[in-house]
Amino acid sequence: MELNDLLTALNAGETITVGSPLHEAMPRTSQEALRITAEINGSYHEPDEVRALLAELTGRPIDPSVTKFPPFHSDFGKNITLGQRIFINSGCSFQDQGGIMIGDDTLIGHNTMLATLNHEMEPDRAVVVGSPAHVVRTIDE
Repeated sequence: MELNDLLTALNAGETITVGSPLHEAMPRTSQEALRITAEINGSYHEPDEVRALLAELTGRPIDPSVTKFPPFHSDFGKNITLGQRIFINSGCSFQDQGGIMIGDDTLIGHNTMLATLNHEMEPDRAVVVGSPAHVVRTIDE
């Protein structure tokens, strides 16, 4: 299976079963994300270099108005979409298999974790964000 098939299934909320053809694409994508984030975090990079690495990680163009301070971690990368005029501070982690879309004019603070792994499917446990992103309810359990 190809990455596009996997992304289509993930974005449709399908369960990806271990050992299935779709599941085979996940470790490859994760290893690529680990390689790219190690590059981002391993030494100093000018802002344009960080944006180029984020574009490689996400597979999408990154607007010149996006700023990311390392370190940064992502275990998938290909399901992250970034708008314009975004600032992501240091220490953030994105688990994006379920998709992370960050709207224009968003500031994300230190050590923020965004996780969309589709493990928890109960609607009453969802956290909603918009453009600009606003956490409307926290989960404290």
